[in-house]
Amino acid sequence: MISSEQVQRIAAAIRTQTLNESVVSALRGEYPGIHFTYCMDDDIPSEQPVLEGESFNIYLVDGREHCLCLTNNYENATGVVIAEVIED
Repeated sequence: MISSEQVQRIAAAIRTQTLNESVVSALRGEYPGIHFTYCMDDDIPSEQPVLEGESFNIYLVDGREHCLCLTNNYENATGVVIAEVIED
């Protein structure tokens, strides 16, 4: 389970820096029980993020079954996708 408060703290940490793999690596160290994935937002299918930032969106991952899937259910979330948004 991932709480909405954790997602808010993760977003706050991202907002204070330029998003890159080093930031995501630091978050992995700070939240060892959560799996983090970093990608571009246009790599995500038409899913609704749980949090929209100015230069990133956050999605939740449900990893309880054999295949990972995106979810909006905090109770079922086992991971976080930080998706960088680049405006054209």
